[in-house]
Amino acid sequence: MARSEEHNRQARERAREALLDAAITLFAERGVAGASIAEITRLAGVAQGLVSYHFGGKDQLISAVIDRWFETVIGISRVEGTPDDALAAIIDGALLATAFAVPLQRAVLAMQLQPATHRLFAESEQRHAAGVTAAEDAVRALFRARGAADPGLEEVMLRSTLEGVFVKSAVFGDTYPLEDARRWVRRLYGLPEPREPLPLSGSPSGMEPRPRASAGG
Repeated sequence: MARSEEHNRQARERAREALLDAAITLFAERGVAGASIAEITRLAGVAQGLVSYHFGGKDQLISAVIDRWFETVIGISRVEGTPDDALAAIIDGALLATAFAVPLQRAVLAMQLQPATHRLFAESEQRHAAGVTAAEDAVRALFRARGAADPGLEEVMLRSTLEGVFVKSAVFGDTYPLEDARRWVRRLYGLPEPREPLPLSGSPSGMEPRPRASAGG
């Protein structure tokens, strides 16, 4: 009995997600140049031809990985509540995304810095320009509501702080004190201490932090 069109659509979507997940994993481990289409499809458990079917080629697959990162980043700013509650949720959301998307973070960080893929990153940034601007404006509105003298600069510095945490976390893995960093950033903005820790599997909060790249996962 032939499968329904809905089953076929779901199978195609599963294959596309498997390719994206495999690409993210291998790009993070080996860099873009070190991960071949054959290796990506082997890890994904799909035929090589599906890369062309879903993406068109390796550059387009790289772009899809970067697009996934932008979608994640833009989604973090979509929160509700009082300005303080919303700012705390943005901080927590960014750090939680850092913890659970380490391969994606590592892969995209390398793409931002490498000349061979910087162009693809810039093109993805242009595709998501409206969403990025809206996310920035949402955070600036929070700072404005909190009485900040320069909401634009506050947003830039918050983003810089959180991106710095993500870079260090990507380098040091579970030895980076992400929960302690969360509490530090909250205190920086005069926000209340969180009631519960983030659902992390790394080093427990409260220990003297000593990040080590040799132990990073």
